[in-house]
Amino acid sequence: MNRKVQEASTLFQSALLQEKYQDPEGAARTYQRVLQLDPRNKLAWYNLGVIAQRDGRTADARESYDKALKIDPKYASALYNEAILLKSSDTDRAVELLKRAIAATPRASTAHLQLGWILAQKHRADEAENEFRRAVAADPSLLSQVPEQFRDNVSPTPNSSQAGATG
Repeated sequence: MNRKVQEASTLFQSALLQEKYQDPEGAARTYQRVLQLDPRNKLAWYNLGVIAQRDGRTADARESYDKALKIDPKYASALYNEAILLKSSDTDRAVELLKRAIAATPRASTAHLQLGWILAQKHRADEAENEFRRAVAADPSLLSQVPEQFRDNVSPTPNSSQAGATG
C-alpha cells in the first residue's frame, strides 16, 4: 500500500472517531484531508454528504453524494441518501435513485419503503403496494410505517405457512 493511501486510511479512521465523538466540523476537515490524498475515496465523499445533509446544506450534500456516485455508480447508501434529499423537490429523480439503490441491494427495506411512499403520492397505488410489500417482507418492523390504506394488503399473515392446510 503506498504512503498516500495508507495516510488517507489512517485519517479516515480519525474522521470516523471525530464523528462518533460529536465533532462533525472536525470530521469534515479530516475527510477533506483524506480526499486531498485520495480523491477517489467514495466513503469520504459519502460521509461529507451525510454531515452536510445533517447540517441542512442540501446542495453540498448532493454534490458530495454525486462525487461518491461518480466513483461507484452502484453505491446504495449514496443513492438512497440523495433520493431522500430529493423526494420532496424532484420525485422523478428520487424514484430513479431509489430504483438504482434497490437494484444494487434488492433487500434494502427502507429503500422499498421510501419508493412506496413516493409512488403512493404519485397515485401509482399498485406499484406503491408492491414496494410496501417488499419492504415489509425484508423487515416486518416497517409495517407500522406503511400508510394505513396499504397495511392489510402488505402485512405478512401469521398463518400464511399453513395456507391450504386442513384442520
